[in-house]
Amino acid sequence: MLDRASRIAGRVTPWALGLTVFLLSMAAVTGSMGVRSALPAPVLVAVAACCGVAAAFAGRALWPLVAVAAVAHLWLVMWPAAVVASYYAGIRLRRRDLWLYVAGAVVVHALAGLVSYWSEGYRALVAGTPLNALLMGGAMLGLPLVAGLWVGARRQVLDAAREQAAQLLREQVLRAGQAREQERSRIAREMHDVVAHRVSLMVLHAGALEVNASDARTAEAAALIGQVGREALTNLREVLGVLRSPDPVNGPQPTLADLDRLLDQSRALGIVVNRHDEGEARPLPPTAERTAYRVVQEALTNVHKHAGDAETDVHLRFRSAELEVLVRNRPATAADGGLPGSGWGLVGLRERVELLGGRLEAGPQEEGGFRVLAGIPTA
Repeated sequence: MLDRASRIAGRVTPWALGLTVFLLSMAAVTGSMGVRSALPAPVLVAVAACCGVAAAFAGRALWPLVAVAAVAHLWLVMWPAAVVASYYAGIRLRRRDLWLYVAGAVVVHALAGLVSYWSEGYRALVAGTPLNALLMGGAMLGLPLVAGLWVGARRQVLDAAREQAAQLLREQVLRAGQAREQERSRIAREMHDVVAHRVSLMVLHAGALEVNASDARTAEAAALIGQVGREALTNLREVLGVLRSPDPVNGPQPTLADLDRLLDQSRALGIVVNRHDEGEARPLPPTAERTAYRVVQEALTNVHKHAGDAETDVHLRFRSAELEVLVRNRPATAADGGLPGSGWGLVGLRERVELLGGRLEAGPQEEGGFRVLAGIPTA
């Protein structure tokens, strides 16, 4: 709204200034605010119109206004264009050009005083005496020029302040990016030194157990543990690569196409997992698919930790504007019973879903067991 108002003001102001200069010029040559001229009205209107048009375009080109103002002042003592020209000269001109304008304005005003002095009647009285010529010079040239210089200097100060603020903001963003990269690198080192080492030991022990197992079932379980551990190491390397990358959005990320493999891993541990798709499956935004995968992954992790071998149902409901993910398990047969309250995993999962504008509900069911329900926007 403010930008639109600024654009409208930027278009209207020059023409309003031109109209004002035209009206004041006519007032000057008709005697209302200056020296009355005996020239025909069409000539006076033409000169005043030239002054108004030149003033309207003074923001783009100053020297045409200076030329028109000089002619009008010498010929007709028409002062409005000279006032506007001095003001814009103070704003836009610097050093050599400014001194050139001042010297030219003084010469033109002196010549106008001489012309008025040689004239007869009211013009000689108003603009031909030295005191009046000096006063007119101060009013038409000095005051507008000082005002323009002040406005120009103020604009320069504001521009410098804005540039300095923008530079500080760029430096702050750069420092924040460097600190973020350093923190990601530190986290990557910690994960590599601690988590990767422990998972590698787990894989080695699983391999040893598989080789030395006394029965086939133990060997199969050890092989599964080793496989899951190696996949965990692969995923960990991917995460470490993302952490070390300057662009953390790059790197492989799971989608719904990987969901069956995730469910098969849980089934291999002896848990009955049933998948139910409702609605017409369709390609979804990568962030939505990735979030849905993480919802199912976290829910199944909690089932493994707290619900023993409880049968679990995974529902994917494709709505018109969202994907609804429901993971619920039957009452646990293990001694520890159903899931406890939400831990940090569900807290982080809720933040992930809400960042997309979705919702997450997690809690025990009336008939027993636990459920996690997420609504993920897809539009």
